[in-house]
Amino acid sequence: MTAFTEIADGLGFAEGPVWASSEDVYLVDIHGATILAVSPNGGKRIVAEVGGGPNGLAVGPDGMLYVCNNGGFEWHETNGHWFPSGVPSDYRGGSIQRVDPANGAVETVFTHCGDIALRGPNDIVFDAAGGFWFTDLGKQGARNRDLSAIYYALPDGKTIREASFPVNGANGIALSTDDSRLYTAETFTGRVFFWELDGAGSIKPNPRSANGSHYLATVDGGLALDSMAVDSDDNICVAAPGRGGGIAVFSPEGGQRMIVTDDPLTTNICFGGPAHRTAFITLSLTGRLVSCPWDVPGKELAFNL
Repeated sequence: MTAFTEIADGLGFAEGPVWASSEDVYLVDIHGATILAVSPNGGKRIVAEVGGGPNGLAVGPDGMLYVCNNGGFEWHETNGHWFPSGVPSDYRGGSIQRVDPANGAVETVFTHCGDIALRGPNDIVFDAAGGFWFTDLGKQGARNRDLSAIYYALPDGKTIREASFPVNGANGIALSTDDSRLYTAETFTGRVFFWELDGAGSIKPNPRSANGSHYLATVDGGLALDSMAVDSDDNICVAAPGRGGGIAVFSPEGGQRMIVTDDPLTTNICFGGPAHRTAFITLSLTGRLVSCPWDVPGKELAFNL
């Protein structure tokens, strides 16, 4: 049984953790539409109010925080917990935002890819060349659900292209340790796929697949999948919401094991701490950030605070 250390609670619907060299963990509160910084002693401060529904978070080459903003949800309270669903009445579309962690200034970088509106950007990862991949999970209505897509963009606010479409509920996204594979997790099917890459922002498509991907694995137990990170052994570590879920750890060959948490809405993971041997995990039902030791170092991301 993995021993977890609770760092902070009262974080709203926490997601998108990013560890900083200051030992703070930056994350989003989707319900509160804010970016938070959590200190090692559990203190928390609002870094920025971004509106909509901040979801994924990553550090760019300019030292800014880049936010996948899904445009917001309808929220429903049950037994003191908030649950997201549907499209809010004030929905104006999804976007990629840039946040200055020093002063909280918020700038919109992308709302469209050409004439395609971003619907519900979800998760984001930068490569060593300074570009970023992100998923657009889309939005879900009472009887319909958008097809998902994966995009590649540069922080210049001009360069963006659709890299893969359609994808079925693309949520988490991550790169292998050598940036030669791009991984994504499908929320509703519980499946993990990957794309082979032949350069920055360039997919080498699988000719047997409609969207160019390769199938890796399906999570056991009928769980959903959410956001992800990769460790130094190239294991794909994916948050797996559901009873008995937690962090599903997939090998590059598709083998899997489960690190069980006590929160059925475990949503994301990042690595940090000394030698990157600590996993930081967001537990969104209970609004907590917890940590645990990891058996190998996590992959060090291309850019850090």
